[in-house]
Amino acid sequence: MRKPLVAALFALVIAGAGAAPAVAAPAPEAAPARTAASAGASGTRAAPAVQAVSLAGTVALSNCSGSVIRFPNSADTDPALVLSNGHCLETGFPEPGEVIVGQASNRSFSLLNSRGSRVATLRASKVAYSTMTDTDITIYQLTTTYATIRSAYGISALTVQNTHPTAGTAITVASGYWKRLYNCSIDGFVYRLKEGDWTWKDSVRYTSACNTIGGTSGSPVIDQATGKVVAVNNTGNEDGERCTVNNPCEVDASGNVTVRQGINYAEETYQIPACFTTGNKLNLAASGCVLPKP
Repeated sequence: MRKPLVAALFALVIAGAGAAPAVAAPAPEAAPARTAASAGASGTRAAPAVQAVSLAGTVALSNCSGSVIRFPNSADTDPALVLSNGHCLETGFPEPGEVIVGQASNRSFSLLNSRGSRVATLRASKVAYSTMTDTDITIYQLTTTYATIRSAYGISALTVQNTHPTAGTAITVASGYWKRLYNCSIDGFVYRLKEGDWTWKDSVRYTSACNTIGGTSGSPVIDQATGKVVAVNNTGNEDGERCTVNNPCEVDASGNVTVRQGINYAEETYQIPACFTTGNKLNLAASGCVLPKP
């Protein structure tokens, strides 16, 4: 997560340009928002066989990455949803404690196929939910349905897993902005991740192979064994500073602070499905919904 979206974030992308995207990226409409860059290194275990994880279903925003998502109980006729970060919201970063629900939006998204080619432009009808409190997510409702997207473009939405991810899981961070895949594993989980004025709960820490760069904010983190979304990519410690913007720190249950320069993180998404009911309607009062409320 990066506060100065033009200056610091653009500088970050330039600094990270040494790792060229797998497919040439288009010129950005705006400075890409920063995301996780590289993550911890602990534990090794054999990864399960990798599914054919690709860029299909990911989207490129003007300054971030994202994906078309559905939940286990979503219907093909439901309005489709796009997941990105709270700090990618076009109206600016939500303040600590702020939750945005039902905000009008006509934001556009470039829908990508498995090769990273744009096959369509999708458009939002509203911001269904956005916050940077406890987590870092924005969920847009689109003007079209899953069935229409699949029929017209052959692209299916990515399903959000509704159970907690597991340490050691082989994952892929799929960036629609850069049209690039990053493969690594979940190194572990962070009790509290603090960056500037924001605090996130139970964050995912990557192993170092996911050396993501600016513009990958909002990328889906995909379990390679199931193909399901288990988190959304959002930040990393750039300079080794303690708990400052661009330099999140880990805080354990006893209040001990750990700084891991070069380590990158994501926010879990398993809590989201319980908050969306029939017709993909947001219901923050639904049983099992623990997302922050306005």
